[in-house]
Amino acid sequence: MPTYTVTIATGNQWFAGTDDYIYITLVGTERCSERTLLDKPLYNDFERGAVDSYDVRVGEDLGEIVLVKIEKKKYWVQDDWYCRYITVKTPSGDYVEFPCFRWLVDDKEVVLRDGRAHLPQDDKTSVVKQHRQKELDLRRKTYRWKEWQPGFPMSIDANRHKDLPRDIQFDSEKGVDFVLNYSKAIENLFVNQFMHMFQSSWSDFADFERIFVRIKNTISEYVMQHWREDFMFGYQFLNGCNPVVIRKCTKLPDKFPVTHEMVSVSLERELTLEQEIEAGNIYIVDYEVLDGITPNSTDPCTLQYLAAPICLLYKNAQNKILPIAIQLGQTPGKDTPIFLPTDGQYDWLLAKIWVRSADFQYHQTITHLLRTHLMTEVFAIAMYRQLPAVHPVYKLLIPHIRFTIAINTKAREQLICECGIFDKANATGGGGHVQLVQKAVKSLTFRSLCFPDMIKSRCVDSKEELPTYFYRDDVYANSTDEQFKVFVFSSRCLFYLPAEFPKSLKSREELTEYLTVVVFTASAQHAAVNFGQYDWCSWIPNAPSTMRRPPPNQKGITDVNLIIESLPDRGRSSWHLGAVWALSQYQENELYLGMYPDEHFIEKPVKAAMEKFRKQLAEITSTIKRRNEGKKLPYYNMSPDKIPNSVAV
Repeated sequence: MPTYTVTIATGNQWFAGTDDYIYITLVGTERCSERTLLDKPLYNDFERGAVDSYDVRVGEDLGEIVLVKIEKKKYWVQDDWYCRYITVKTPSGDYVEFPCFRWLVDDKEVVLRDGRAHLPQDDKTSVVKQHRQKELDLRRKTYRWKEWQPGFPMSIDANRHKDLPRDIQFDSEKGVDFVLNYSKAIENLFVNQFMHMFQSSWSDFADFERIFVRIKNTISEYVMQHWREDFMFGYQFLNGCNPVVIRKCTKLPDKFPVTHEMVSVSLERELTLEQEIEAGNIYIVDYEVLDGITPNSTDPCTLQYLAAPICLLYKNAQNKILPIAIQLGQTPGKDTPIFLPTDGQYDWLLAKIWVRSADFQYHQTITHLLRTHLMTEVFAIAMYRQLPAVHPVYKLLIPHIRFTIAINTKAREQLICECGIFDKANATGGGGHVQLVQKAVKSLTFRSLCFPDMIKSRCVDSKEELPTYFYRDDVYANSTDEQFKVFVFSSRCLFYLPAEFPKSLKSREELTEYLTVVVFTASAQHAAVNFGQYDWCSWIPNAPSTMRRPPPNQKGITDVNLIIESLPDRGRSSWHLGAVWALSQYQENELYLGMYPDEHFIEKPVKAAMEKFRKQLAEITSTIKRRNEGKKLPYYNMSPDKIPNSVAV
């Protein structure tokens, strides 16, 4: 009798093993095997991390093995099982691989196709055609769209993490419980004594060190020491955790009536302001999107405020970016003065603090939440609904959406929901963050997610003009298409995205660009705007999460006391510190760019391309490390060894 040897690998994660009954059916081009129980006498089958082999005997040769059906039936109590892969050795000695990487829950069956990448036009038999369609039909019932808030990008139809399909849940929900993690952060930072001290102001700037000193690193400590300096203020627009808002100013907007006389003492080239603009030395940051957003009013004892400032920046003769004018509103007038470096030191300092607070709101809600987390979830759900597991694009993208839907669901459950953690300390809490996303979505385009287009649209693509824009340079250093060369195919994919996004892809070039956007958004871009949060935001005056006094409407009234009363109180400072610390932590057992332990691709050319890709990443890592040596402000957020594959925190 012909004998097929079946080898099954169980996952290594907690509770991956099972005591349930496991059955297998081999489906060949000629016939199917009998449904066979996989069980060895006096042996504990399918333990966590185990690789077990079994013989399946058949009456006649089955032909080419095209499908494997695995069934799990309850033994005593329901016991989930994670299957990594199945390998079938045929009677002729050939091996056929069937990647799985899925949970079998309840009395469930999974039908797997061999691991080679297949496009729809490759399917020639009714068996594989039907398998492709059944898989997608089931996926579309499982991964349903839902609009969490009007005007938001579509998300998964699940209210809680535990309602998600088991395959996309975290291995351990405790590890990503925001309430638990924030509490741990506050405990680790030794700020427990302050976390309930709302309405209690700090006594002076040095007093903030009482919650800062517990965790120090090179960048955060340097920020604490130099945050008042104009150089530090300007540098953060290039290499802080929100390096995506600065743009070259080609013409001063009418709403920002800065004159040459106002800023002449800040200019170094004996040129007028207009000439400096023409020479490309003037940059601008405009937080217009914050105009009209409702500030947090969840605490009746503390009024909180938002502003929509405009900041003019100057590239001096040493190529440093320095602020030269700040207006704390969108409507010019006597109640909206233009603050200058020549004003009183506290007038100028408070104006810069207001810009930093506005930047914090923009970063958290638009740059981070909307443009990485929420957009990657859209890509992830679309992938599950449109692409079967054998599609090469599915195989490419699956590592880059790992845990993204789970982390976003937890965020909607605990962080950005009504009365969530976001309301504790943020000026846009209590619904302002929802308004801000709704507003920002209206200007969200596909091209704005394409890094080269985004950089060029802001006219900051020249290394000669901005030689210390490391965020930009490191992205270009990471740009390699080796990962795509083997498996970019002409294809048409319909995704549920805003109207500005392409509805179809008609060439390899278009597909390559689209996949690059998805992978970049989920990996490198998220790393750039997420993991530096403790570095840049842990010193509270440098990135206030809220302001407790309205923006000044005249000059000459600001002193240290007004600044301290404007900054977050002790309680909100503690919550803010816990937040940026928790959000800056990598996942346990993090998978970084180039690490793909789940081998969805089995083809040798693809594996060779991936190995070449990993070598290129290692070279880039070494180059960035050398560049950072001796720097007081090293930039490492875009180093490949610091870039997780996916949005998972």
